[in-house]
Amino acid sequence: MVVRVEREVSLSGPIPALTEKQMREVDRVMVEDLGIELMQMMENAGRNLAELAIRRFQPAEVVVLVGPGGNGGGGLVAARHLANRGVEVHVALSRPVDAFEGVPAHQLAIIQKLRIPVMHGAATGADLIIDALIGYSLRGDPRGDTRDLIDWANESGSPVLSLDTPSGLNVTTGEPATPCVQATATMTLAVPKVGLLGSPQVGELWLADISVPPSVYAAFGLEVGNLFAGDTIIRV
Repeated sequence: MVVRVEREVSLSGPIPALTEKQMREVDRVMVEDLGIELMQMMENAGRNLAELAIRRFQPAEVVVLVGPGGNGGGGLVAARHLANRGVEVHVALSRPVDAFEGVPAHQLAIIQKLRIPVMHGAATGADLIIDALIGYSLRGDPRGDTRDLIDWANESGSPVLSLDTPSGLNVTTGEPATPCVQATATMTLAVPKVGLLGSPQVGELWLADISVPPSVYAAFGLEVGNLFAGDTIIRV
């Protein structure tokens, strides 16, 4: 079910966009120089994703498609926040549970302790599909269960909300892999990636705060300003 957004803050002017290489450096500076850890950024991303899902789609039932990397970890956080707010949530993993490591494995363990249903390589119908399979680190065409879950999402007829980028899209060139998620909306993080701008795979483009300070972008010669002064989620 798609409904109007009760609260929407839009950008009034142009905003810089980053390549994959630049975004990797932003992540490095956040962790190594500022001490803002992946766990904190992931929590911010997932909480904002859940909030956008509710504002934009008001789903009663959500399937979250989850890969083993940081993007999947954000999807798992969103699953937890959605469940806490009364949404029926199912998690579909693209890899077996024992393939998850580090922070994503920690997030998956929380999901399991909360008894949120988890399945591997399968999915059921829902009001909304959240795509958290592949982030900006795409290498080649999606394969195996990841490919099958992308195909399933595209063929489901349900709206799809992608985290950071539609899975299968190159965030620098904007070129879609085979297959690539066709998103209804995409919530990207911190600032847009150049490949998202104008891509038909992206659908509506939203931007979410993960607590990157403007000083980090200044190192790239970018003036970003206080993007999130009005809200932590804004329409691009």
